Amino acid sequence: MRAYRTVRVPGEAEYTLHKSRFIGRCFPLQSEAEALGLLADIRKRHWDATHNCYAYRIGEQAQIARYSDDGEPGGTAGLPMLDVLSARQLTDVLVVVTRYFGGVLLGAGGLVRAYARGAAEAAAAAGEMLVSPGVLLELRLDYARYGGIESYVRANSTIQSANFAEDVCIQTLVAQSAAEGFIHEIIEHTGSRCVPRHVGEGKICTAL
Repeated sequence: MRAYRTVRVPGEAEYTLHKSRFIGRCFPLQSEAEALGLLADIRKRHWDATHNCYAYRIGEQAQIARYSDDGEPGGTAGLPMLDVLSARQLTDVLVVVTRYFGGVLLGAGGLVRAYARGAAEAAAAAGEMLVSPGVLLELRLDYARYGGIESYVRANSTIQSANFAEDVCIQTLVAQSAAEGFIHEIIEHTGSRCVPRHVGEGKICTAL
């Protein structure tokens, strides 16, 4: 897995330009099928809109990239929106900008700026984040030694599960780039009584 940028939550931004109403929406997603489902929902909700233009990029390296001008002049809506996603290096994301025409023509340049603005403001509202590869480690040790490393573990990893029985067994997620140092610290601080065991992979999400 390679690190990539996406958005945290659905975001929305609305503005009016020369009497036309623009509603930008941005969604995190995992597949093209999900993107198409979200598009269908928006088209149903805004069936009376003049245009529902969109762009999406999917995959860690944005292997899938699609856009639509939905009736606007070619290259004035979907492509500028896709360019916004590309410039911000966002993937696994869909942006849709709905337009209710207000009677004033914007011209090609005006449309490009309007749709790019809708995509950018919606993405900003959704909140960008960095997704990095993580390593899931299992730590098994006695209560006394866990007490000595608990603050370090909580500060440098994300605990996924914890079982407190005869001893302590936790599974915690560590950034791949920091895993070697984390394992060394645990071994050092427990006198080699705890050697973290690699049990899986995961993702580390960091707000930007």
